[in-house]
Amino acid sequence: MKKSQILTLIKKEFLSEWRQRYALNGMILYLASTIFVCYMSFGLKSGNIDTITWNALFWIIILFTAVNAVAKSFIQENDGRLLYYYSIARPESIIISKIIYNAILLLVLSLIGMLVYTLVMGNPIQDIGVYLLAVVLGALGFSSSLTMISGIASKASNSGSLMAVLSFPIILPLVLMVIRLSKNAMDGLDRSVSTDEILILVAINLLVGAASFLLFPYLWKS
Repeated sequence: MKKSQILTLIKKEFLSEWRQRYALNGMILYLASTIFVCYMSFGLKSGNIDTITWNALFWIIILFTAVNAVAKSFIQENDGRLLYYYSIARPESIIISKIIYNAILLLVLSLIGMLVYTLVMGNPIQDIGVYLLAVVLGALGFSSSLTMISGIASKASNSGSLMAVLSFPIILPLVLMVIRLSKNAMDGLDRSVSTDEILILVAINLLVGAASFLLFPYLWKS
């Protein structure tokens, strides 16, 4: 694994995203429209919603946005381009660059979603620092998990459906832990109470990242 290869591949991902800005705009529109539907369903009818529902809705929106955003990591690559990558870069560099790029993309989308969501649904968060930490750890976890799943799904003929089927059972523990951490932030609990959740999320991210790093070369060679 070479640092120069990783940086070059990350740059390629940004350039490709910039050339296909409609895809990014589509994800932002999907995010905004989903939040607006939640606002119409809950905000206008009931005036406000409780903190548990507020938090759960936010992470459901982020989860579906993450699946749609990361699904294209390998699925959109044609066979010729994958063969070209195979000849110029190591598989470890490819998976690491994909994870880093998707983590940045999901973090940006999550922050945009959080800003829009708090504007239209109110802001009951009492500890914004811990909540932002939950968003960062969630983006990293979604990126590392879904990127590897995208690589697996790209080997199948019906890759889009397989991506959805494989992703939710795998990332469910991560989602539950992120919801618990963010709920602590919304309740304004002492930060020491959230130490276990933070350590577990960090451990999950490290384990998934290490597993992707070790297993992806075998998937890549197939």
